[in-house]
Amino acid sequence: MDPITAAVLTALAGGVGGDLGRQAWQGLTALVRRPFRRGSADDVRAEPPPGISSGELEITELENDPADPLRAQALATALGVRAALDEEFRAALEEWWQAARSGAGDGVHNTISGGTQHGPVIQGRDFSNLTFHVPEHRDR
Repeated sequence: MDPITAAVLTALAGGVGGDLGRQAWQGLTALVRRPFRRGSADDVRAEPPPGISSGELEITELENDPADPLRAQALATALGVRAALDEEFRAALEEWWQAARSGAGDGVHNTISGGTQHGPVIQGRDFSNLTFHVPEHRDR
């Protein structure tokens, strides 16, 4: 599994990605709040083993301060450790990560064609509350 980076967690916790980002964050939160399992599916624990975090504290702290890179790194570490100890969590986290990554590339493609463009060209997605002041073009 590719590691889930602190930068991605910071972006998701901060609301980057609009609805897709919020859905991804909600999915991760629900995943982290599942019971900790270690070994077999029958071995359900209310608490993780001593010294091991389920990730709940880290996800809550990052929600409270999404711009803090140390909180994001703490969550990334907790997710990695839990995935190493909990096979079911690892599989679900991998599935979540693949879905989150594929949702980030939502098929938006910007193309300019047809020759020379006279004036500003803006490419992007989901623009709002923008005002453009373009000087009047005069032929001489």
